[in-house]
Amino acid sequence: MGPHLVSARAVVLVEGISDQRAVEALARRRERDLEAEGVEVVPIGGAQAIRGSLERFGPHGLDLRLAGLCDLGEEGHFRRALERAGLGSRLTRDDMEDLGFFVCVADLEDELIRVLGPPRVEEIVESEGDLGSFRTLQKQPEWRGRETYEQLRRFMGSGGGRKIRYASLLVEALDLARVPRPLDGVLAHV
Repeated sequence: MGPHLVSARAVVLVEGISDQRAVEALARRRERDLEAEGVEVVPIGGAQAIRGSLERFGPHGLDLRLAGLCDLGEEGHFRRALERAGLGSRLTRDDMEDLGFFVCVADLEDELIRVLGPPRVEEIVESEGDLGSFRTLQKQPEWRGRETYEQLRRFMGSGGGRKIRYASLLVEALDLARVPRPLDGVLAHV
C-alpha cells in the first residue's frame, strides 16, 4: 500500500504511469490538491490487474470511492471486473461512466493528440529536443506517408519512458475548456 492509501477516501485506477501523470497534471491545472482531498491515483500495471484492484479498493476491500480510466481495447476487462466486483450487471459505457470509469478512444495519448492537434504536439516535441527523433520515425518505410497524427501516436509509444514524459507535457498544453472527456470525467468523479 502506498504511503497515502491508508488515509485515502478515493482512488483513481489507471492502467499505467503515463495515465497517472496525466490525471495528476490535470488536477494541478484545475488547482486541486488530490493528496489533501484524500484522492490517490493508482497505476495498476495494465488492464488485466483491474479485477484485483477492485477487490482491494472496492466494496469488498477498503471500500473507497472508485474511479478509473482505460483504453478502448481494455474496456471489456474493466467492464467484466466491475460486474464481478458487484458494481452492476450488463454495464454499458454510460453505466461505467456513472460508476466513474471512463474509456479513452483509442488511448489517452490519442485523446490528447486529437484535442491539441498534430501541429501543437509537434511544437511540444520540438521544445523537448525530440523533433529529430520524430522526423527519423516519419522517414521509416512503415511510417512514411501516414498521417502526422498516427506518427505522433507511434512516437509517443516508442522510446524509453517517452509516453510517461509527455503525458504531463501534453496536459499542460491543453486549453482547460477542451480537456478530453474521459480525463476530465475521471477527475471530476472523485
